Amino acid sequence: MKILITGGAGFIGCNSAAHFLQQGHTVVIYDNLSRKGGPANLAWLQAEFGERLHFIQGDIREYEALATAVSGSDVVLHLASQVAVTTSVLNPREDFEINALGTFNVLEAVRHHAPTAAVLYASTNKVYGGMEAARVELQANRYGYAEYPYGIPETYPLDFHSPYGCSKGAGDQYTLDYARIYGLRTLVFRQSCIYGRRQFGVEDQGWVAHFVIATVMNRSISIYGDGRQVRDLLHVSDLIRAYERGIETIEELKGQAFNIGGGPDNTLSIWSEFGPLLAELSGHEIPVQWGAWRPGDQRVFIADIRKAGERLGWQPTISPAAGIRDLYTWVAANPTLF
Repeated sequence: MKILITGGAGFIGCNSAAHFLQQGHTVVIYDNLSRKGGPANLAWLQAEFGERLHFIQGDIREYEALATAVSGSDVVLHLASQVAVTTSVLNPREDFEINALGTFNVLEAVRHHAPTAAVLYASTNKVYGGMEAARVELQANRYGYAEYPYGIPETYPLDFHSPYGCSKGAGDQYTLDYARIYGLRTLVFRQSCIYGRRQFGVEDQGWVAHFVIATVMNRSISIYGDGRQVRDLLHVSDLIRAYERGIETIEELKGQAFNIGGGPDNTLSIWSEFGPLLAELSGHEIPVQWGAWRPGDQRVFIADIRKAGERLGWQPTISPAAGIRDLYTWVAANPTLF
């Protein structure tokens, strides 16, 4: 297969590219290299795979260049995006142009130049908004849902908060509608916290890697709130297996949205549990700076992944403890990257 990966030099993109290249597929990366770590990830891929990797430096806001890249693809894995809520608030126009217009461009390029391609869109759990109706309670050293033991399902009402939520949500809904109205073979994956090797996390996005990198490099860590906020975590290798299953089942499942995350069995509180794990890995206590709760910060997000289990035949396999240990080992072995 010919697989085009927008944002292919990013964290998820480069891991996906490596996986599909190892499977013997033709992979084309389309990336503007604007993200931190992008050039390093591209250099790693080129060193690993040489001329088997095809790279096009381009921007998803540039339709004609994108359409040329899309032409002839069997799969389009659309990962390119603006990823931070804080950045979207500071520059909502750029956020809209990348996430909403960029996704529209991808769909139009597929419709006109690769209409039979499988299209997988990396959406976000932020499309569910603040989830004020999902009552949260303190359970010992972590927060949890009072009425959602399996997490938030795909049937939970969408509620776009922040420019980022609006722009990603627009892409989410356009991707579903292009299956309904034009018959494109699309899937939407509403992804939770994804982590793993080659992630260059910063405070506003990629917090698992950010905490690991800060620990290894002896940099400061800031915790906003009380540190008992809970997230479900998914290792990037498990995410790529979900992509594979989506491609394999695209004809049957096209036009559907799936929550793809760690689910209730793979959760971690951001400091009351993560802090001791980092202390164990590093061999010392981790100093932190504490700050006030940030507006809109969810006390809990856990994805209900039962639909993905039933329809995709997919489940996470890598625990947060094992995945974070592997990420810590990689960061410690590559300090010059950070």
